[in-house]
Amino acid sequence: MTTARDLAIVALDVAADQPVEQGDLSLVLAGAEVCDLIEAHALVLDGDRILPSVQVPTGDRLLDEAASALVRQDPYESVEDWLWRRGRGLSSAYVDDLHRIGLTTRPRGRRIALRTGRTTLVDSAARREAAERWTAGEPVLATLAAAAGIGDEPADGAEDLAGDAVTTVLAAVGDAVMELEAVRQRKAIENAAFDNVWRGY
Repeated sequence: MTTARDLAIVALDVAADQPVEQGDLSLVLAGAEVCDLIEAHALVLDGDRILPSVQVPTGDRLLDEAASALVRQDPYESVEDWLWRRGRGLSSAYVDDLHRIGLTTRPRGRRIALRTGRTTLVDSAARREAAERWTAGEPVLATLAAAAGIGDEPADGAEDLAGDAVTTVLAAVGDAVMELEAVRQRKAIENAAFDNVWRGY
């Protein structure tokens, strides 16, 4: 299993008790895909630029899709730009894919959003493997999950074990999630101000 898929499984496992913002999770999943593609030698980072390598099938449909979506001409794409482009709607894509391969169940005839908690994981080897990584506190998975609002940052940090490229990705993910939260807060303030004007305050 990939880090991205394990992260989606962990998010679904905790969603009933700890709702996850889909926008945050989508950004984090896009970052997890970069980490997986680094490990698969499908790309390297030059600073914060993603340089694709020869495309080799990974055996994971969404990860292969991610590899195919990499920008393959100079000046290439920054990790930040990738997170925003690839991340659009990515949490729903992972939920749908988990259902497609039989790892979840949900009510017939409905497309259920992640945060409703109505998509249910079935007992499977994939779920157990993701749970083992989560319980063991695997640093990259734990850091990505924390960025999505799941659990706490690893006490030792992932930097010591991840390598420079993955550390760059983790930092970009953290920045993107904070930027998204800032956008949410601005919108909330603007909406509150509009409501006050509408009420005559």
